[in-house]
This record gives sequence, C-alpha cells and structure tokens, in this order.
Amino acid sequence: MLLSEADTRVKFIDTKLKESHWNEDCIKREYYFTDGRKLPGNKRGVKKFADYLLSFQNNNLAIIEAKRLDKDSFSGLSQAIEYAKILNIRFVYATNGKQIFEYDMYYLKGEYIEEFPSPEILFARTFGNLLEWQYKLLTQREYQIPQKELRYYQKIAVDRVVQALINNKDRILLTLATGTGKTAIAFALCYRLLEARWNLENANRKPKILFLCDRVTLRNQALSEFNYIESDCKEISAEELKKNGGRVPTSGDVFFGIYQSLSSADKSQEREEKGSTQEKIESKFYLQYPKDFFDLIIIDECHRGGANDEGSWRAVLEYFKSAVHLGLTATPKRSDNVDTYKYFGDAVYEYSLKEGIEDGFLTPYKVKRIITSLNDGYTHNPDDLVQGKLEKEYYELGEFERTITLPKYNEFIAKKILELINPMDKTIIFCANQAHASAMKVAIDKFKKIPREDYCVRVTSDEGVIGLNYLKAFQDNDKEYPVILTSSKMLTAGVDARNVRNIVLLANIGSMIEFKQIIGRGTRIYEGKDFFIILDFFGVTKLFYDPKWDGESNVISGDDREDSKSIREGKSGSKGSDTPKEKVIIHLKGTKLKVLDIETRYIGGDGKPLGTKEFLEFLIGKLGSFYNNEKKLQEMWSNAENRDTFLKSLANEGIDSEVLENLKEIFERKDCDIYDIFAHISFNSEIVSRSERVPSVKNSGFLSKFHKERAIKLIEFLLGYYKEHGINDFNNLGRLLELSSLGKAYEITEDFGGIPMLRSSIEELQRKIYAG
Repeated sequence: MLLSEADTRVKFIDTKLKESHWNEDCIKREYYFTDGRKLPGNKRGVKKFADYLLSFQNNNLAIIEAKRLDKDSFSGLSQAIEYAKILNIRFVYATNGKQIFEYDMYYLKGEYIEEFPSPEILFARTFGNLLEWQYKLLTQREYQIPQKELRYYQKIAVDRVVQALINNKDRILLTLATGTGKTAIAFALCYRLLEARWNLENANRKPKILFLCDRVTLRNQALSEFNYIESDCKEISAEELKKNGGRVPTSGDVFFGIYQSLSSADKSQEREEKGSTQEKIESKFYLQYPKDFFDLIIIDECHRGGANDEGSWRAVLEYFKSAVHLGLTATPKRSDNVDTYKYFGDAVYEYSLKEGIEDGFLTPYKVKRIITSLNDGYTHNPDDLVQGKLEKEYYELGEFERTITLPKYNEFIAKKILELINPMDKTIIFCANQAHASAMKVAIDKFKKIPREDYCVRVTSDEGVIGLNYLKAFQDNDKEYPVILTSSKMLTAGVDARNVRNIVLLANIGSMIEFKQIIGRGTRIYEGKDFFIILDFFGVTKLFYDPKWDGESNVISGDDREDSKSIREGKSGSKGSDTPKEKVIIHLKGTKLKVLDIETRYIGGDGKPLGTKEFLEFLIGKLGSFYNNEKKLQEMWSNAENRDTFLKSLANEGIDSEVLENLKEIFERKDCDIYDIFAHISFNSEIVSRSERVPSVKNSGFLSKFHKERAIKLIEFLLGYYKEHGINDFNNLGRLLELSSLGKAYEITEDFGGIPMLRSSIEELQRKIYAG
C-alpha cells in the first residue's frame, strides 16, 4: 500500500525528528512565509511555504522538503534551496522518510546522511563558538505581540543586525522598501537589546538607544510603535526640555528626537510642523549628553539627513561616534545617495518593493499616463492674458508652478482627476510646491461633488498643527474625511496611510529617492484594496524604466560623490526650490486645453509599467510556457478545471481578469472570448466572436444527442449564457443550474442520466464551442 505524503511525514519524518531530539516547540509544519500577491476581487496568489521549518533558541536553522515514501528524496531540493536563500537559512534537508539529503548553503554542497542533526549540533554548526554576551543576544526572543508576528524578512533584518553586533560591526545599514515596516524592525531589535542587556561596555545594564528622525510626524509614529515599552521611552524635543528646565532627559533607555532640533540652533522645522511659536531654548541639545552616553543610534530614513560631511545628522553622529550607528533607508545604493553607503557600508539586508509586492506584503499598482495638450510645454499665445513679465516665449512642463502659473490649467487638471477617481477613494496629490498645493485644493473644491469643507485639504508645513490634524484624520481608516490631500514635499516620506487608492503626480520629480518615497505612499496593505493607481500628468513614471529603479545595489566609486552632491543641491535641473521667485500668472484665453490620451500601462514581471507593444511581447512570452500550439490551447481552455488553473497562473504573474478585459479593448473585440485573443496573438488565428461560435455548435448536431426536453433546454440556456457572459462561470455548475430556472438540480441531473453524464455533457459542450 502506497503511503501519502502526509502519512510519510507522520510515520517517518516526524519520528526521525523526534529521535534527533527536535521537540514540537522547534518545529513548524507547512510554514507559510508569504501572503501571496494581491489579486483583484480580494483574492491572493500562491503562497510560498516550507514543509518544515526547524528553529532553536529563536533562530531559524533549517527547512525540510518532504516527499512520499516511494518518491526520490532528492526531488524538490531545488525549490527548497531557493526558499532557503529567501529565508536566510543555511541547512536544507530533502527526505522521503527513509533517505535524508543534507545541503549546506554556506559550502554549496550536500550529502546523504543517516539521521537529522540535533538542535544543539545544528546551532553550533551555524554559529560556532560564542561568548556569553553573544549567545545571550543571539538567543533573545522578540516581544511577542498577538496577531503581529514578525514577517519573515523583518525577522531576518533583526537577525542580521544582531549578527553584525556580535561581529563588532559599528556602522550598519538596512535597506527595505517603503511600507515594509522598518519601525517595527527597529522596535523588535531594541527590545532584544534591552532584554539581553547588550551594551558597549558589556556591563550589567540596559543599553541607551537614540532613535533619530527628520520629521515630527515620523518621530511620533516611531513612539507609537514603541508603546509596548512606553516606560522605557523618552522624547527629546524643545517642548519637553522647556518642561524640564532646559535639561535633556537621561532617565530612559530609548530616546526619540528629530535631528534638526538636536543639531541646529534653528528650530523652524519643529515649530513649523508642530504649529508652535515657542522661543528656542538652547541650540544643539545633544551637547548636554556625554559623548559616550548612547550605545546605539538608529537613524530613520537616513538618506534624507545627508551622510555627507555637512549633513543634518552628521554632526550628531560625529559627537556620538563611539556608539553603534544603524541606518534605515528605503533606497538601494545609487549615485544620489552614495554618501549614505560610504558612511554605513553595504546594507546587511535588503528587501525591495518588487519582493514586497510579489510576497503580498505590499499592494500592486497600476499606471495611468494622462497626456494633455500642454504636455510638451506652454508656448505663448498673444490671446492669453499675462500678469507679470514673460522672460521667454516657451516654458517646459517642469517650469509650471515654478516660473509660471496657469490657473485655468490647474482647474482643467482638477476636473480630470475627479473624473478618473472614485469620489471617496483616499487620494494624495503631489504638487510642485506649497502654493501649487493650495491652488489645486481650490480647484478641486470648485468641481467636487461632495459638499464638505474637509473633502480636500492642503497638508504642507505651512499648516502647522492644523495640517498635522488633517493628516491624522486622513490616516485614520475609520474616518471618511478628508478624502484628498494636496501637498508638495511633506508627504513624500513616513506617512503611514494604509487606504490610499490614488497617487497623483503633478510635479517634475528628478530624484529616484523621492520617487520611491512617493510611490510608497500607496503600497500599504488594506482590506479590500487590490491595487492603487498612479495618475501621472507629468511623465514622472518614466523613472520606472531607469536602471536605478528597484534593482540590485550598484557599486559606486568615489568619482560619483560630486554627482550626488549636485543632485542634493538641486544642480541637476530636475529639482526645484519649494520657495521659487515670484511667478508669472498666465490666464489662458487663446490656448486650448484637452486630454490627448489616457494610456493604462500594464505592470510586467520586473515591476515596470509596460506600453501596449511591450505588454503584448511580455504576454506572448508567458503564454508560451503553457502551450506551444493551438490544439494544446484549445484542449486546456475547453476544460473548466484546467482553464481555471491557467488563469490563476497568469494572475500570479500580474495578468489578472481586469488586464485581460483591457486586452480585448486593445483589439477592439469585447464580443469575443479571451481565448480568441490568446489564439490570435500566439498563432495569428482569426478572432471569432461568441455570437459566431454559438450557431456553429447548434449547426453541428450536438443538441440532437439529447432526448429529454429539459436536457435540451439546459444546453440551449448554457449557449445563451455563454453568448452573453462568456465561459468563466462554467466551472460553477450549481450556480448555472439555479440560473437556468429549469427545476431542481436533482431533476435536471436525472434528465441527463446522473451527475457524471451531466458533467460529461457540459465538458463536451465546451469542446464543441472551441472546436475550430
């Protein structure tokens, strides 16, 4: 008798694990470590999982790929190795319950072994000899939060930093895409350090940790993430110092501050965001602390502070240079943040936007490129009314709202935005500067259908505490209003609003770092949010095609330092100041405004938007892996189960039902099946409509094989249903029988001679529909 894989696990593999002293606390069976890519209809793609995950002392040590007793133990090893790479695990085991093959990811070789190593042996092989403090830190568990267990990549990030500390590394960098939970990682790390009583002196005390942000909103979000250990946390701010007689707090363990306040005599950043008019208390708060006060400094969004010698947080880090410095960034190594990597070194762990979307931890996106009659810029028309002095006859699109302002164009754009979005979908509009954000808010108000003052609000630094309150309400998923935010720079980073459905680009963005941050505003996961839409009026999404977008880290030479400095200082020509000189106002009278094209771009396997031609080439390549001739396509499509499996596989590649419906529009054949589109692009077959296929079935004599009137009527009903709706519902037999209104299901079944004959007849009907 052949044993199933489940039986093999229970009777053989579990037994061998027990014999090697693996207890149940160390074993996770069917360990799912991804959620599966988000698909339309609140569905998910295929989740990745390991048959067994073996852990010991809070460290994942091995995965096991299980096979049936009669299968080759070696089969499945390749997939297990790929999973081990993802999970940062050294040992892989492939077994059928009798044979055990061990593969070592460090030495890249394997061998058959007689029994599984014990937990202690595997731990020692993985980490070697450890000092007492190293062992204590390595084995310390994270804070256990119900329903909020660390995701696999977050756990790896924490472990990598811990291992760096064990190896006495004092400059450490983590690179994870926006929305993947860098602050949650920081909390998990800090908790481990506090509980393990790790510190630079190796003394019996908790460490002193400084968490540095560049915005009050980010500091407040970090404090919220750390609320589980609230008693250990202290805020460093002008307000708190004022309460404390101008003295900095020293009694806590984790301190939170914005580095502009700590390092500069100018407190305008903090006053601006808090809406405070308080007098400055003392410049350079950090000088009140001894130089060796902190054991660890965490710099959030470290690329924003500037790791160059003149950077905002560089003075703080230089003062506390004896501490370990951990940088958190969303940006892989590029020419525009080279100084960050020169300071910290290469990241100890990276997790990209593409990986986050594929794993199902980030929301996919769609791009709509809106091309208007002014996309090539503005050429002066004598009939237009000019307020101010024009310095030239032609202005590029990137100069709009920086050098010239076009009130009527802003209204035209606002009206188009409202046409393209659902009225109550949370939307962020990124503008050229604060004045532009104000103009767009006024323009949205003019055309909005929702009669509420807070339907659309401006959130920039000028709003102070009022703007922060608007932002807080926007982030609250239980509140409907405000729906639309207009902003410029303030919302590019650190805004954790999970239900954002639309990102609108109305400014020229030259920095890849800033572009990544902006796209990250829409990637947060939210129930019922299958994707978010990027409405691009400026051609900014061309940055998706830049080699710098979401690729591997590049090795950058010292020669790139000047380029990165130019970009930071705005010398590239693509970044403008948020406080431009007085603009010329042009009231359009003779210049006509219209939308020339709205192109929906499809997202390819590499996460880049594709035009129609590129998408079809991408699709043809994917289809070729499922069939190589029209007969195979026909056989697969004619079977409801095979067809469903095929469509799910495409959906996992980002080719979902909505994309397929759009594909019909490309060929202007909404009256046909997607089958015909596939056959046409793969084999140049003629596209046949559903209306043409139905008579072919009726004329083939297929109905004459049925003798009961109800059976004939059901086939006719199914053909009519197919003609109207297509073939997709043919795998839901119960629903079709109910819709037919021909009687109870058992009565219809009897007229076909039983369930097997009914199913067989419907399968044959599908073959007839697609039979040449």
